[in-house]
Amino acid sequence: MSLTKIVECVPNFSEGRDKKIIDQICSAIKTVETVELLDVDMGSDTNRTVVTFIAESRYVAKAAYKGIEKAAELIDMRKHSGAHPRMGATDVCPLIPLQNVSMKECVKFSKILSKKVSNNLNIPIYLYENSAKSKERSNLSNLRSGEYEEMNEKILKEKWIPDFPTNSFNVKSGVTAIGAREFLVAYNINLNTTDKKIATDIALDIREAGRLKRDTKGTVLRDSNGKGLKKPGKFKFCKAVGWFIDEYNQAQVSINLTNYNKTSIHKVFDEVRIQARKRGFRVTGSEIVGLVPKKALIDAGCYYLNKQGKSVGIPEIDIINLAIKSLGLSDIVDFNPKKKIIENSLIDYSKDLSNFTIKDFSDELSRNSFAPGGGSVSALLGLLGSSLTCMVSNLTYDNKKYNDKKDIHFKSSKKLQSLSSELLLLINEDTNAYNKIIDSMRLPKITNEQISLRNKEIYNATLYAIETPLKVLEVCLEVHQTIFGILKHSNMNCISDIGVANHCILAGSNSALYNVIINLKEINPNKANKYKENANYYIKQINNYYLQINSFVENELGISNDK
Repeated sequence: MSLTKIVECVPNFSEGRDKKIIDQICSAIKTVETVELLDVDMGSDTNRTVVTFIAESRYVAKAAYKGIEKAAELIDMRKHSGAHPRMGATDVCPLIPLQNVSMKECVKFSKILSKKVSNNLNIPIYLYENSAKSKERSNLSNLRSGEYEEMNEKILKEKWIPDFPTNSFNVKSGVTAIGAREFLVAYNINLNTTDKKIATDIALDIREAGRLKRDTKGTVLRDSNGKGLKKPGKFKFCKAVGWFIDEYNQAQVSINLTNYNKTSIHKVFDEVRIQARKRGFRVTGSEIVGLVPKKALIDAGCYYLNKQGKSVGIPEIDIINLAIKSLGLSDIVDFNPKKKIIENSLIDYSKDLSNFTIKDFSDELSRNSFAPGGGSVSALLGLLGSSLTCMVSNLTYDNKKYNDKKDIHFKSSKKLQSLSSELLLLINEDTNAYNKIIDSMRLPKITNEQISLRNKEIYNATLYAIETPLKVLEVCLEVHQTIFGILKHSNMNCISDIGVANHCILAGSNSALYNVIINLKEINPNKANKYKENANYYIKQINNYYLQINSFVENELGISNDK
């Protein structure tokens, strides 16, 4: 994917039973440049479909409009019914900044889209979340209250005049909410009951809005204006309702987490389990509707690893798989991380070197092309050294003989996994750096302006090709520092593995140095000298650690005495 400024759009359409209608809506969206459809989640009982797509920022409003236009043509709200609250054919259409785009820009796009929908399709529009003009209107549930059936009267009230009104209520298409927001996690927790009331009761206890306060007789307590007083629920940034899903034959607590960093999936899941047990029921699992950020599952996996007393310094995929099992995300429908995690959905696995098998990588390396080459290999060598050291740290952590060293290895394994992730990315980045140089050399060079631009692009690409192996050196030094820190506190049964890791790091570092040096002649001499100074500093430090670690390893193995 060549997108640079990426906006995610997640329109919710009031149709979840007729696939032909949804296919037509999705086809309309996909006609727009740069659009990539990531997920289509249809719900029969809710009669609602959540579509997730990304696009270059300047095209996202155009693509969203195409979807809303087609929904207005094909969906008739006069005939619609379903479990999910709704007020229009396109019920809600949020824009989410994903990469190199600000929230301010997304707010601007949402207003452009709203104006076009209102003017061209005669659909009243409410701005919500970050696009809203008041705090009350930022909350979608406030806008949606009364649902489609009451909207014809609601939009006439002064308090609820749409931000982009129309001459009359659109009886076929209803009303749409459009806005810019942070990433929302749509999350449902399954209960072993068909009783919707149980799910609703739990939802009232966990959601930010809470429930109405009542006296001992059950009478609602009210303020001086007669408005019901509320007791807040347990979690902020949490919206929740209870419903029964006929398709699953069970009740669910349906949740929107508007800030998953502050109110996490796993904390909500555990609380619902507690609340269910109090009522004599249990949680059977949960499901993610649409996509989820990787961090949300990494946080969940680490949370459960900590509860189990296990090291978190394990491969990312293992942490994610633990989160999937602990949260029961495959309870109803199989949860595929490659499709459901948003970062993974952006990866072209066919071109990503870090996802190649060993054979595929070696085959690609052997072909008559300059990339991948020595730079990618140097990052790979560093990665092998880091991962091998992490293995030593985890084996020591799990060994009861080294219980007094657990804290050291908990920190080191976590650190090493982070360094391994950086080196994994650098395997690709070195190849990308070379490709940038080639692409810039292919730029036209007929006019003086073209020549100037081409030279500038070649120069910047060359800097990138220097900075990538320089980063490999920096990360390798951190790995060596970590090895040195655990050297005397590790399981000595793994001493040979430490030795191998030490050699890998040295080999990767020296290789990275070559890739820095070879490109220095192409840039400004002063800048080249600075790069060379940095590279030499890293190499000097790495060599120092290498000699100390190697001496310790050979002494433990008795090699020194044999010489």
